[in-house]
Amino acid sequence: MNAALRIGVHNRQRKLRVDVAALQVFAESALRAAMATKPRPASVWHELEQLDVMLVSDARIAALHKQFMDIAGPTDVITFQHGEIFVSIETAKANADRFHTTADAEVRLYIAHGILHLMGFDDTTPSAARTMAKAQERLVAAAEADLARRSSG
Repeated sequence: MNAALRIGVHNRQRKLRVDVAALQVFAESALRAAMATKPRPASVWHELEQLDVMLVSDARIAALHKQFMDIAGPTDVITFQHGEIFVSIETAKANADRFHTTADAEVRLYIAHGILHLMGFDDTTPSAARTMAKAQERLVAAAEADLARRSSG
């Protein structure tokens, strides 16, 4: 894993207001926490120098979903192995309403999910999805704990 690995959060949608600066700080913290997690053998993690989180509309993510996965309709997050993580802000908002959380919390979850995919985790089987969900929860908790430590002292 490249110690100089960087992450950037980029707002590429105009549908909903997002706090890009706060998401950037979270993404950096999640990246630090991920560095303490062992990547899966098949991951591209050690080859990456830059991760880019692209915050997009449902229309944009639906187009990517169809083009690259041949699945119609929007999804929450799509990760490309060269380091791009596309996150639908509209889907995050809809899921936040559905799961009684916030759009910001959903986006943080999707960022962690994308990072884990780049580390070689997958969610293609029920067992793998459970393993990934647990790793995702740990990553979000570690990143949030890191943020809390940094803000308190």
